[in-house]
Amino acid sequence: MVNSRGKSLFAWVLFVAMLGVAACNHTGASADSSASTASASQAASQNNAAAAKPTESAPPASQTGGFDGAKAYDQVAKIVSFGPRPPESEGIHLVQDYIRAQLQGFGCTVVEDDFHAATPAGPIAMKNIIAKMPGTGQGIILLLTHYDSLGSVKNFVGAEDSASSTGVMLEMARLLCGKKQANAVWIAFLDGEEAIINWDRDDDHTYGSRELAASLAVSGDMKKVKAIILADMIGQYNLEIPRQNAENSTRWLTDIVWKTAARLGYQDTFVLRETNISDDHQPFLARGMPAIDIIDYDGYQNPKYWHTDQDTLDKVSPRSLAIVGHVILESVNELQKKFH
Repeated sequence: MVNSRGKSLFAWVLFVAMLGVAACNHTGASADSSASTASASQAASQNNAAAAKPTESAPPASQTGGFDGAKAYDQVAKIVSFGPRPPESEGIHLVQDYIRAQLQGFGCTVVEDDFHAATPAGPIAMKNIIAKMPGTGQGIILLLTHYDSLGSVKNFVGAEDSASSTGVMLEMARLLCGKKQANAVWIAFLDGEEAIINWDRDDDHTYGSRELAASLAVSGDMKKVKAIILADMIGQYNLEIPRQNAENSTRWLTDIVWKTAARLGYQDTFVLRETNISDDHQPFLARGMPAIDIIDYDGYQNPKYWHTDQDTLDKVSPRSLAIVGHVILESVNELQKKFH
């Protein structure tokens, strides 16, 4: 087109006519092309973020109690590769299949709870997946993560929120499945933590944790639960995890985890300032079960990555995953001693 000045009038008229035919045959093609270009650009940006190598490495597993931060990071990358995973989506079904296969491959006993959540958008099928490692006694130590991603943000893959904690818990399962201890260890992968419409609307959140807490009460297992540790948003760089205040956590359990972190030399990551976050641990607290939340919300909110399409794999540090995994693993050991 740049060099069209010398073309004949006939050629120009023919060209215009051809454009008219194309427009008639493809109504809205220009808008669709723009949307496709924008979508392709977004996908390319996310692919570049996914391909980016982390700028810091996980320490060797021999230095983190056997917990392998590099393997946890690989799990995060795999989960992110499935794309957005809001409840009842193709992406979440792929992730559910993947989590199940991984847990079974580790030798875990896997229990699935399929339920329909009553949401402001109508009933939605959801699934909790629970890996159960038996104990010699009657107690249960319950570890939690959610694996769904926010559906209201386009192209949201939730690398930090919630693939990071899911990757950590998959690596935890690899280490603990087949290892019999005094108390059973259950690792629950929860669906439906994110709001379908709005977090502040009619309990539009924490569907999976409310389902699990209720089922524990009905089965009678609630009385056996000795401690609950939730992990959520724990993979970011420059990780600083504040303590939950006494109104929103169980003090003695918080003390065990933070003292364990300090003993391991991670006091710069598990910091002493306090915060108050609504999350998947609250339905358990409401039923009298001891629970805490390990989360760095502020560190992800301030750079404006939280709940945006910028929550991509390049924001996740293998070192942060290793630190949190090490602390949770050693905290489980401390709890085993406490309730032996």
